[in-house]
Amino acid sequence: MARSSASKAKQITAREAASFVRSGMWIDYGAMLSQPDAFDAALALRRDELQGVKIRSCMSMSPRAVLEADPDGEHFCWISLHFSGYDRKKHDADIAHYLPVHLGEIPDYYRRFIDPVDVVILKTCPMDENGYFNFSVCNLWHQSIIDRARLVIVEQCAGLPYVMGEQSGVHVSEVDYVIPGDDSSALEAPNPPPTEVDRKVARLIAGEIDDGACLQIGIGGMPNAVCCVLEESGLKDLGVHTEMVTDGIINLYRGGLVTGARKQRDPGKIVGTFSMGSSQLYEAVNRNPDIQYHPVDYTNLPHLIMLNDNVVAINNTTQIDLQGQAASESDGNRHISGTGGQSQFIRGAYASKNGKSFICLSSTYDKRGDRRSRIVLNLTKGNIVTSPRADMMYVVTEYGMVNLKGKSVPERARSL
Repeated sequence: MARSSASKAKQITAREAASFVRSGMWIDYGAMLSQPDAFDAALALRRDELQGVKIRSCMSMSPRAVLEADPDGEHFCWISLHFSGYDRKKHDADIAHYLPVHLGEIPDYYRRFIDPVDVVILKTCPMDENGYFNFSVCNLWHQSIIDRARLVIVEQCAGLPYVMGEQSGVHVSEVDYVIPGDDSSALEAPNPPPTEVDRKVARLIAGEIDDGACLQIGIGGMPNAVCCVLEESGLKDLGVHTEMVTDGIINLYRGGLVTGARKQRDPGKIVGTFSMGSSQLYEAVNRNPDIQYHPVDYTNLPHLIMLNDNVVAINNTTQIDLQGQAASESDGNRHISGTGGQSQFIRGAYASKNGKSFICLSSTYDKRGDRRSRIVLNLTKGNIVTSPRADMMYVVTEYGMVNLKGKSVPERARSL
């Protein structure tokens, strides 16, 4: 809905924008590359004037000025919908907190359960010829925040890739103020090369993927290693309907393996809701009509995932017990990441005609020189179950793969 009859939002400075914040307000920074930098720095300068400012965010890709200026959390409270490594460190210091969510439900949370936001400030591409500020590679739930916000501010950044897709930007009529950003290039997320363990797991999964399968690739080196193996597979007409568009997916697209020709929903298109990756990824998606970014409730809800046949969901976990419960977001009582879209894609893939879901993990890990198994009798005390045992299908380590569907608890234990 339009916020005023004006066709153009007012241009102001970051300091002027930060001056709108009052103690006790709810501020929303959006997620990943959409988190503001100029506004963040300006708000940090007002630390001593403010108390109890609550900031909602997701997966910070760089240090946040408000947190660095307030190391004891006396002025700003940081709430995250999914932790990055930086957010995790701030949680360890007791100045960041996690809000449990299925990622695909977040737009509805804003519509139904989250109180109106006082100020939303998002980094976007500069206004285009049609009056839209493109969300770049972070479509997610940003329009839902805007619909619930009392004040909407965008921080323009010419260094962000411009993407195609449904609701991929906010119109100027919905924006109150525009501030200049630094126009720096989009922050890259490192893609470490796959290990030999990653490749062994990937080869097992790749053997279960057929021509025309529709892929979802989760966050992490092991799921992305599957793409590396698939590059050499000779498979044809792969489709993509995913949460995160990864470098691995882009490599498959450039290699001609991804055409989307057999998709029932969005045929011929790679569909995702966000990206964090290399400059090559950002270049590939920039104004590319083959690659579309949609809101997360379009990509992640199981009843929509299942509309494509042969969905293959590939996700990572850190621990699984002998009944098949996967703990993918915590280490005991220490929160490390988030629920994300894992369980939603597991359910969506299972509901898809001939669909398959894979949870992959290395069999062991080292903790302070102590070699430990990731497959355990009981989950670590305090560990959060991300994907329940009734949802579990294929479990894969470097030593093998088992399908837990249809297996009793003793059979599961022996198989694992």
